[in-house]
Amino acid sequence: MNEFEWRRQLRDLRQPLTPRRDLWASIDAMLEDAGRTQAPAAPHPREPRPAPRHRRLLAGAGIAASLLLAAGIGWRLWQQPVAAPVAEPTQASVHWKPSDPRFAGAAIELDAARMELQLALQQAPDSPALQRLLGRTEQQQTQLRQLAHQAG
Repeated sequence: MNEFEWRRQLRDLRQPLTPRRDLWASIDAMLEDAGRTQAPAAPHPREPRPAPRHRRLLAGAGIAASLLLAAGIGWRLWQQPVAAPVAEPTQASVHWKPSDPRFAGAAIELDAARMELQLALQQAPDSPALQRLLGRTEQQQTQLRQLAHQAG
């Protein structure tokens, strides 16, 4: 059998096909017989049955896990140290501009980052993340000054 014969057979399958006998008459007869033999049963209320033991254990374990999570978060927040306020930079550090062009670009970037962090701290003064970033930026500025001083 080649491809052309398969295609011809597929085209023949597209034609409508009538069943050999009428199926609806037998379906209707079966439905009527079933309706006559079965009397409508009165719905009986279901008795509530207790939940299986494993469901109660899972529910208890879920509640215990939730309480442990809440206690852990509370403990973590309670133990978190309060960040010390970051000291304001001196006037000398604000206007420092190295003469060496290798350090000048880094100094400008660090100064811009410090100023942006200070503006962000004005909006959220209690943010420990911003305070850490500002402290790290000021440390980098100090290291850059030391490098520039060592380079001469």
